[in-house]
Amino acid sequence: MALVTELDLPTLDLGAPDLTGEVYHERLAELRRHGWIASSPLALLVLDREAGEFFLRSRATAFPGREIAALFGITSGPLYEHIAANLLNLTGDDHRRLRRIVASRFSPAAADRWRPTMRSILEELWAELDGTNTSELVASLAKPYPARTIAAVLGAPPEDAPKLHEWSNWVQRQFDIRALSSDLARIERAIVESFEYVDALLAARRAEPADDLLSTLLTAEDEGDRLSHHECVNLALNVLAGGVDTTQSELSHALYLFASHPDQWQLLADSPELVPQAVQEVLRFEPITPFTARICIEQIEHRDVVFPAGTIVAICVERANREGVGGESFDITAEREGRLLTFGTGPHFCLGANLARAELEEAIAFLGPRLPDLAIDGEVSRAGIEGVYGFESLPLRWSGK
Repeated sequence: MALVTELDLPTLDLGAPDLTGEVYHERLAELRRHGWIASSPLALLVLDREAGEFFLRSRATAFPGREIAALFGITSGPLYEHIAANLLNLTGDDHRRLRRIVASRFSPAAADRWRPTMRSILEELWAELDGTNTSELVASLAKPYPARTIAAVLGAPPEDAPKLHEWSNWVQRQFDIRALSSDLARIERAIVESFEYVDALLAARRAEPADDLLSTLLTAEDEGDRLSHHECVNLALNVLAGGVDTTQSELSHALYLFASHPDQWQLLADSPELVPQAVQEVLRFEPITPFTARICIEQIEHRDVVFPAGTIVAICVERANREGVGGESFDITAEREGRLLTFGTGPHFCLGANLARAELEEAIAFLGPRLPDLAIDGEVSRAGIEGVYGFESLPLRWSGK
């Protein structure tokens, strides 16, 4: 049995400025050729599906939000309090209780109820583009679409969607090691502002309930010890922070992939029934969280390797998803084996996965017939992989009418 700290492992600098696009995929593929574990400055990297699922499902691991924050000197203040209250950082009975309260609002059937709203939002955004054949589609569509959707789900006024997007973008940077070093004050301001906003919105919903998530949370709060007011606000913040920037980024990847694979885009236009499978392939090929972290809360042994308590591992979702024959190819018709790790697995499987899938399916189905001959129309700008991995700019063109 070998101690993991004594192994001679290849190393990857997750903060390298060029670690994006095809460079990042190539470096991860090269690491995987050397074995199933690699090292990085903050964590050990787990590079295959079976081992990744093992660590994600193990009761001897937990999400290391507090530990990572402590590495950056964050041991108190708004961000620390938000991390401590985040569902990701809760375990056991508290975690199960809070997930049960909101789970019904994120079931497949519940997500489907919002599809007409999604289509309406897409119609409104398209109306602003109709008649053109070029646009920077992050700003014009991928960014506002999920923000408006989450506003509807929460029960927030639609005109507040830009604020919700701004807050989500900054709050999500709690997972970005660069931002924790350079933008802590801005992240904490977003947390304070969004907390105050949700608190006020809950007060309004208490006076006038509606068929939305906030009213569901208030009902649970009124039932006594099932949900405190602080838990109520933080659950709403979890939905806000986790449901906007993530879907924006995945939709941007989808549009880039289809613009880069015109045969696949044409196939989808000819066979719209492939939309759910196409979304699955986008989620597999370019997960917006390339790594998901866990800390060993006790000593773990796996594949004759000992991981001491306190070891932080980062499961490489990108490598896990690309395992198997043809895994490095983007193909919406391929029959894939194995579960995706894009939304995680185990007790912390992403609560909003069904809603995100519905949003992506509606967007791709809507845009398919409206963006013929989709192509890149200039230089794209990607975010780094150390946080939510997406695009900052994505100029595209398509055939005019």
